[in-house]
Amino acid sequence: MAQRKVDLGPIEKLMEDPEVSEIMINGPEKIFAEKSGKKLLTDVKLGSEEEVLALAQKLFGAMGKRVAIDVPYTDVCLEDGTRVNAIIPPLSRFGTAITFRKFSKAITTLEDLIKNGTLSQNAADLLIACVRGKINMVFSGGTATGKTTLLQMLSNYFDSKERVVTIEDAAELRMEQENVISLETRTPDREGKGGVYLRDLIRNALRMAPDRLVVGEVRGEEAIDMFQAMATGHSGTIGIVHGNTPKDVLARMETMILMSGIKLPLSDIRRIIASTLQVVVHMERLRDGSRKVTYITEIRGIERDEFALNDLFKFNFEGLDEHGKVLGKMKSAIKYYPAFFQRFQQIGLLTENVFAKE
Repeated sequence: MAQRKVDLGPIEKLMEDPEVSEIMINGPEKIFAEKSGKKLLTDVKLGSEEEVLALAQKLFGAMGKRVAIDVPYTDVCLEDGTRVNAIIPPLSRFGTAITFRKFSKAITTLEDLIKNGTLSQNAADLLIACVRGKINMVFSGGTATGKTTLLQMLSNYFDSKERVVTIEDAAELRMEQENVISLETRTPDREGKGGVYLRDLIRNALRMAPDRLVVGEVRGEEAIDMFQAMATGHSGTIGIVHGNTPKDVLARMETMILMSGIKLPLSDIRRIIASTLQVVVHMERLRDGSRKVTYITEIRGIERDEFALNDLFKFNFEGLDEHGKVLGKMKSAIKYYPAFFQRFQQIGLLTENVFAKE
């Protein structure tokens, strides 16, 4: 991971604190930091509203972006992986607000996520097999649940010979393969021209001879382009979607496809999703601040015009200990072996032991 080159002044000490996962600047006097899932007011201050705005402009300018009256809110990813969002007045009524989501240097491999309880070894083995077997997947969950981190760690299992194209609003993913192209959207200029959006980039990516497409966040009409990519031979496509449960994520994707203006009944849209998307990996941030994979769910098809879902793994919540730490375990939850199980067995990617009760 590259080192960050932008000097953040008084904010620097929060960036260097390994216990801080997020920094929230609500104007010069109120700067919060998140530690262990709790947001705390710090003693760090900036001199004025002008200094806060100047900090935002310096951050975005260093990465070739800008925040201004005509672009009043935007995201950028710094060279060390830290994601930054800024929103300025008049949209932010109390002054410029900047939010930093730090890249965790403590997590560098999938094994680190297993050790900290994000998922079990068996669940990780299943996901590795899905990556190597080029299953179409989406990673879902709320904000800051760890979706991008898990995808980042699983990308280490892409075939080293693959040509990977990543498509994001803010280029956050850092793939280790040699043949990687990172595409990033662009906001319009002061005259409202020159904007490049996710949908444009997905369409262009299909002309770049990709072996694997990774869409950093699907949230609108570009969903139809992602599903068309999945349906036209681009297996192993992975997307990130916000949602509360796997079922909710599928409903959101139906809505996103409808946003594209496609004239199809809902039953046909469901069949498009079910025939192309195979697995939803759902993550949650629990009440103690820990991030967990709570569902790995297979989409088996359509039954009675509804999605037929098969939970392969599920996190079972067992309560809280005396310190408020969530107790529970991720366990195999299968009713049926996944549709791809026999093929994976034949090529040595998966065995029945993965679904053994832990």
